[in-house]
Amino acid sequence: VQLAESGGGLVQPGGSLRLSCAASGFTFSRYGMSWYRQAPGKEREFAAGISRTGDNTNYADFVKGRFTISRDNAKNTVYLQMNSLKPEDTAVYFCKLLLGSAAYWGQGTQVTVSS
Repeated sequence: VQLAESGGGLVQPGGSLRLSCAASGFTFSRYGMSWYRQAPGKEREFAAGISRTGDNTNYADFVKGRFTISRDNAKNTVYLQMNSLKPEDTAVYFCKLLLGSAAYWGQGTQVTVSS
């Protein structure tokens, strides 16, 4: 299993970014996927999840209405569209696969929201 996040960067408050997570080594369309984030000095926390078909999504309260998770099973990729970014969204963002009882993580992509 390999998960590779990309798309992070420096953005001003109110700006947008789209993160991507390219997956390989497993049958992507059979599994739900999720995005987590970890800010400096804080624990990693759930941000958004999506079912294997993309029909069902769920979000942490702090991102509702601002972030949208989606997936393209033909490209084995899950996305996180982030709008109206705030300084408190600054964190390393990770995608996660739960395969049975094993959790797989990518290396993360840094998102910094600052003026």
